[in-house]
Amino acid sequence: MNFETAHINSPIGTLELVAVSGKLIRLQFTDLPSEEIPTEGIFYEAAGQLQEYFAGKRQTFDFPFEPFGTPFEKKVWGELLNIPFAETITYTQLSVRIGNPLAVRAVGHSIGRNPLLIIIPCHRVIGKGGQMVGFAGGIPRKKFLLDHERNILTPGLFA
Repeated sequence: MNFETAHINSPIGTLELVAVSGKLIRLQFTDLPSEEIPTEGIFYEAAGQLQEYFAGKRQTFDFPFEPFGTPFEKKVWGELLNIPFAETITYTQLSVRIGNPLAVRAVGHSIGRNPLLIIIPCHRVIGKGGQMVGFAGGIPRKKFLLDHERNILTPGLFA
């Protein structure tokens, strides 16, 4: 496989994008500096849609992406895509949604292995009591993303 990478700026740090065969397979935070984005292809599409998301003009992503994972992880990640913009659910609720209410820990582990942060919105999963827990980008970024989404739907309410 021929992996390609790009690094782009976001309001919460530099994002590393990894693609193979024209599909994004990973989006994560990095300490590497951003670089100029190509003017066509998957990185151009992804960067543009991420920019729209952070500008409050996009709620979902429709460029080609394909996370690598186990069938169980893919099931969990697929259900994450069904969480409405600016809403949250608990790990327990997600376990019930995938038809395995006793798999809370396995669900949490799968969420922690989400290779496409922001795109597959694992930041919308919170702890039982509403606490901010478990985000690979760090809790401050998780809080930022949730506040950002809520602010788009109800401007000024969460500022």
